[in-house]
Amino acid sequence: MLVTDDIKSLFQLRPQADAIPIDVVLTEQLESWLDKLTVFQRRQLQAQNFRAESGELVVLVDINGHAAHVCVGAGKQEDFWSAGAWVRQLPAGVYCLNHVQQDFIFHYALAWGLGAYIFSRYKKSSKVSGAKLMLPCQLDYKALFTLIASIYWVRDLINTPAEDMMPQHLFTEAKTLAKQHKASCKAIVGDKLLGKNYPAVHAVGRGSHQSPHLIDLQWGNSNHPKLTLVGKGVCYDTGGLNLKLGTGMLTMKKDMGGAAHALALAHLVMSHKLPVRLRVLIPAVENAISDHAYRPGDVIQTRAGLSVEVGNTDAEGRLILADALTEAESEDPDLMIDFATLTGAQRIAFGGSLPAFFTGNDKIMTDLIRYASSSHDPAWPMPLFQPYDHYLDSHIADLSNISTKSAHGGAIVAALFLGRFVQDKTRWIHFDFSAWNEQALPGRPVGGEAMALRLMFAYLEGRYSS
Repeated sequence: MLVTDDIKSLFQLRPQADAIPIDVVLTEQLESWLDKLTVFQRRQLQAQNFRAESGELVVLVDINGHAAHVCVGAGKQEDFWSAGAWVRQLPAGVYCLNHVQQDFIFHYALAWGLGAYIFSRYKKSSKVSGAKLMLPCQLDYKALFTLIASIYWVRDLINTPAEDMMPQHLFTEAKTLAKQHKASCKAIVGDKLLGKNYPAVHAVGRGSHQSPHLIDLQWGNSNHPKLTLVGKGVCYDTGGLNLKLGTGMLTMKKDMGGAAHALALAHLVMSHKLPVRLRVLIPAVENAISDHAYRPGDVIQTRAGLSVEVGNTDAEGRLILADALTEAESEDPDLMIDFATLTGAQRIAFGGSLPAFFTGNDKIMTDLIRYASSSHDPAWPMPLFQPYDHYLDSHIADLSNISTKSAHGGAIVAALFLGRFVQDKTRWIHFDFSAWNEQALPGRPVGGEAMALRLMFAYLEGRYSS
C-alpha cells in the first residue's frame, strides 16, 4: 500500500528539455497532423504504413538513429488506457505527452503506472524497459502515486494464493495499514465470534482450520461524519457442501476482492485525510468442507436476530456480510458502502469488467453515475426491485439465503437479502463485481483488479472535502 520507489521510477518529475514527445493521433486528424512533420519523419511513417489505427505505435528517429518522436494511433477515439501498453513498448528514455488536454494527463499517467504492474511474489519477472513519463509540475504527484499504489495493493491481495491470504493474513494487512495511518485495528477470532454475537460469520467459517475473523479498523475524528466500509473477505470459496466444479474454483482466491477494495479505499481516505470518522469491517472466512461445515437446509442465526435457512452453501458471502452490515448499522453512519464479489448473475448481466451498484437513494445513484463518467471508472446502477423480495421467503426461517421462487435476477435477490439487514433510512451503497480481469488489456493484466475504486474515492472526496 506504500508508494514504492518502483512506482516513482516510472516517472520524470523534473522538466527535461530533451524529453521525447508522444503524439496521439486520431484517424480523422492524420492528414492535417502529417502536414506538420518533416519530410524525413513522414517518410519513416510511410515506410511503416502508419495509419493512426488504434494500438499502432511508431518510434521516429533522428538522422543519427536516436529516438526523437513517438507516434501513437488512437483510431476513432482517444483512449488514455493505451499508455498502459506504451510503458512496455517504448525503449528506455524520458517521454512527454504532446498536445494532450491538461485534465487528461493524470489519466494517461495512471494508465502508464498501472501498465508497469507485475505480480512477482512467486516468480522472477523482467521489469519494464526503463521508459519514464515526464509529468507537468502542476500535477498532483502524491495523489497519482497513492492511487497507483492502492490499485497495485488490490491486485496483489487478490492475486496472492489462498494459502498465503487467509483471514489471519488479511488481518495482518489491515494492521499494517492501521499502523501506517495511526488507526486502531482489532479482530474477533474463532469461537469468540459466537460470544460477541456474529453467528453467521462463525457458521460460514467454522468448517475451515483457518479461524474466521471479524476485522475492525477505525480512524478519524469522532465528531466527523461516520463513513463505514464493509468488504466481503471469503479468502477461498469451495462452495462448501454445495461444491463448485473444478473450473469454478480456479479463481476463487479472488473471493476476498471486496475486502481488498475496502482496505484500499480506506488507504485513500486516510492518505488524503478526508474529514470522516472511518470504520472498516471485514468478515474474513474460508468457505471450506469438513465435518464442521454448515449444511444445506441448516437454519443459522444472524446478529440482527433474523434466522436464515441455508438454501445453498455457495451463497455464503451474503451471510457473513449480514452480520457485518448489522454491526455497521449500529452506529447510524452517514454513509455505508459494501464491496463484494457476490454473484455470478452480475457477471452474466454485465460481463467481468463492469461493476454493478445498488442503492435506494436516488441522489447517490445520480452522483455515482456522474462520478463514474468524470473519473473514467465505469459502474452501472441496478435496482433494489422490491417485488422480488418475496423470493427470499422460507417456510421454516425468517428468510432464505437464496431465491426459493426463481432462478433469475440473482444479483438483485442477493442485494435484497443484504437490504434486510440495512434500515431504509440508511445511505447505503452495495457493489457487486468480479474484481478480476479475464483478459489482458493495456494497463489491466489478467488477474486481480480494482473496480470502482477510483469512482468511489472521487465520490467520497467530493462528498466530504467540501
